[in-house]
Amino acid sequence: MAQRGEKGPAAGEGEGEGEPRAGAGAEQGPSGAAAPFQPPEGGFGWVVVFAAAWCNGSIFGIHNSFGILYMMLQSDLGEGEKDPALEFKTAWVGSLAMGMIFFCSPIVSIFTDRIGCRTTAASGAAIAFIGLLSSSFTKSLEVRYFTYGILFGCGSSFAFQPSLVILGHYFKRRLGLANGIVAGGSCLISVPLPFFLKMVGKAIGLAHTFQVLSALMLIQIFLSLTYRPILPPSCDSQHDGQDKLGSRSMRQQCWSQTRKYFNLRVFRRKTYRIWAFGIATAVLGYLVPYMNLVKYVEKRFQETKKDWILLVCLGAMSGLGRLVSGRIGDCIPGLKKIYLQVASFVLLGLLCMMIPQCQGFEGVIVICLFLGLCDGFFTTIMAPIAFELVGPMQASQAIGYLMGLMAVPMTAGTPIAGYLNDYFGNYDAAFYFAGVPPIIGGLVLSVVPLVHQRMLKKQRLDSGKDKMLVSEAVVNGELLPGCPASEAHM
Repeated sequence: MAQRGEKGPAAGEGEGEGEPRAGAGAEQGPSGAAAPFQPPEGGFGWVVVFAAAWCNGSIFGIHNSFGILYMMLQSDLGEGEKDPALEFKTAWVGSLAMGMIFFCSPIVSIFTDRIGCRTTAASGAAIAFIGLLSSSFTKSLEVRYFTYGILFGCGSSFAFQPSLVILGHYFKRRLGLANGIVAGGSCLISVPLPFFLKMVGKAIGLAHTFQVLSALMLIQIFLSLTYRPILPPSCDSQHDGQDKLGSRSMRQQCWSQTRKYFNLRVFRRKTYRIWAFGIATAVLGYLVPYMNLVKYVEKRFQETKKDWILLVCLGAMSGLGRLVSGRIGDCIPGLKKIYLQVASFVLLGLLCMMIPQCQGFEGVIVICLFLGLCDGFFTTIMAPIAFELVGPMQASQAIGYLMGLMAVPMTAGTPIAGYLNDYFGNYDAAFYFAGVPPIIGGLVLSVVPLVHQRMLKKQRLDSGKDKMLVSEAVVNGELLPGCPASEAHM
């Protein structure tokens, strides 16, 4: 998702270690009344923006360039004729890595709230560094399932999410600008990386290529230390929380902590359930173009020597889509934003099915340009839609659970495509398969605004229930660390 599945700072997560979120804290004014904290809107925040851009560009640049590593892995194994299932087995390396980013997302949200953005991001970058570096010391595909697929994938998730959450501590009025700079700046790394891997990989081999890539994560460890919280911990809220827990039994305390960090209340909303199911369905074949396009072009258009251009086109247009879709989404009211995702998924599915129909390499390039644009549109609009569906109080966990649900289909899609290639002897069936889930998922998503309108009409008819819902304070279990009480009311 070229920067797939990206979670923006608008998700409403706060920095851990007891400090409230930017804009959510309070300081004493001249009259003694609590005044809302105002982010600096710059200053050291621009250093944080640079660190976040490096994080996004390096992590997703490596993931989106797996098509190059995929070919190098197969060449490194040298078993193409002996093992007919090699395509299927090799695809699991990249699929596991990308799937772990989404699978770990709900857990990363908890760690970010508990120990803070800086510690979580630095630890994640260190794990990703170890995963890439250790991948260079083995030729076993099974070992690389763990080193690249699990270690690098989990580390990427822990490094990536805090890099976006921390932006909310330094920007409020300029948050959109900061996000745009991060998205655009990350493209300076992710776009040329496929070309770099293609050139360097041939010269130094796969093992040394992994070591070069691990250097990007080593730099990210130190850049993560710039995620400095700018709000002091709220002592009063900490003492109040301790007194409240002290008056409860051990069982009540355990249940309270469980509800605090594993709140499933968002699933009570019918519109959220439909939306989450639609997204999870649509991404089943999402990674297939990223993983298989280079190999497909190498087999189909053997005279072409610049197959790396495809991944560059995908990355560049995805970055452009992110910059444009945020502004367009702001102009579309309410849940009608979902129709942007519907159009993106349906078009993405149709484009995947058109790849086998291309008679020339230029046609594949055109399709890749539009594929990247669709990728940018669908990922950027995800956080605003979550806000519309569940409100700001629950948006963070709603996105976390959604990304967790996306993990299984995203992980399974590429190996299924690899199996189809092994069975039929070509990639045509794989691309046809990849095009079906996005179309089905897009059709499911188109139902969400209609269901929402029907629910609103029902509430208006039942005025008594409507008044009761407005007057009743609905608290989302225990508040997340750093969440102001003013946001507890839906």
